[in-house]
Amino acid sequence: MDAFRIQGGRRLKGTVRVSGSKNAALPLMAAALMAEDTVKLQDVPRLSDIAHLVMLLESLGCDVKHGEDRTMEIKVVDEGNSLAEYDIVRKMRASICVLGPLLGKRGEASVSMPGGCPIGDRPVDIHLRGLQALGADIELEGGIIHARAKKLQGTRIFMGGPFGSTVLGTINVMSAAAVAKGTTVLEQVACEPEVVDVANLLNAMGASIHGAGSPRITIDGVESLTGADHRVIADRIEAGTWIMTAAITNGDLQIENCPVDCLMAALDRLDEIGVSVDIPTGADAMRATVSVGSARRLEPVFITTQPHPGFPTDLQAQIMALLTLADGNSMITEKIFPDRYMHVPELARMGANLYRQGPSVMVSGVKKLVGAPVMASDLRASAGLVMAGLAAKGQTTVNRVYHIDRGYEKLDEKLKSVGAEIERIPSSA
Repeated sequence: MDAFRIQGGRRLKGTVRVSGSKNAALPLMAAALMAEDTVKLQDVPRLSDIAHLVMLLESLGCDVKHGEDRTMEIKVVDEGNSLAEYDIVRKMRASICVLGPLLGKRGEASVSMPGGCPIGDRPVDIHLRGLQALGADIELEGGIIHARAKKLQGTRIFMGGPFGSTVLGTINVMSAAAVAKGTTVLEQVACEPEVVDVANLLNAMGASIHGAGSPRITIDGVESLTGADHRVIADRIEAGTWIMTAAITNGDLQIENCPVDCLMAALDRLDEIGVSVDIPTGADAMRATVSVGSARRLEPVFITTQPHPGFPTDLQAQIMALLTLADGNSMITEKIFPDRYMHVPELARMGANLYRQGPSVMVSGVKKLVGAPVMASDLRASAGLVMAGLAAKGQTTVNRVYHIDRGYEKLDEKLKSVGAEIERIPSSA
């Protein structure tokens, strides 16, 4: 396993470009299972999660070409196998996104249950309940979900759960309903931009989906779907991470391909903290070039993570790292994954003053962070620890950066390009 060795205290300056969204690209790739022809995707990031889904799609009979220019072409050439095997699924929970497309196109799908997750419980019961409502027979045998249906039938489905809506659950049921007979109404669905992006691709393939991005989606089923060309939306979480990285290093960054329209809740909190994001008049709100600066004195804030359009749980660790240097007491409450706090003791190793009580953490700002060896526990926690290391005095080693490679394309190289002193090393070093 690799690690990042960071010499903190460097002020970042320059230009970085936000990559295509991992969380959109994965279900977009899965949706290609439903096409009668080739699906061409642009701006697909080169990440380990993407590579794992390519392996899964190939095992399901797809021919996949991922170009150096970040284009990807996917064509189904053999529908003989509908089993998503555990050896591939266990590497990435998002593999569950093939369930709906397989069922809709082939009438059957067998997908290994995804395993546990360090950020908390993420069950798939809403996925299964929605597919059952469409007429699928669901069985769980030997850790494998078996779903079968001769013909799916449109209906009305409530998609809410104890922790709110589910993004991949919404996408799975929406994809299957796209080729169901009749009309399907999905209520209390996820409103995230990634859902909208998949709906846009399915519509380009010939589906009839209305209302994506709102709590209610209406789908008029069609007989079949064709190929299409589609550009993946920019990664809002990477964009938010770069904005906060500029702020924690008191840097001056230009961020290209920034989806500011998807970051309103985060930008609101950052403005309260004292971080300024200059958005040019008339800029494309989904692909803007923005300038980031921050005040010398960072203000404390209260933050509660919520489903979109609220503050994203995937930016919670990053803003916590930023608030460790604010002048006063901040409070962060995690409403999506209440156990998503494994980065708290690691930040404390660097001198942060943090107190956790249940789903909330009080962050009392300190004058400085001090470099230390830390252990990454998940993708977004890793980003928060890298941010802390960039701002800390002395040397920080972030271990297990394979988490970062899942969701940030060449993060160390991008950081070097704007002045960070960071190197990738074997963790044994």
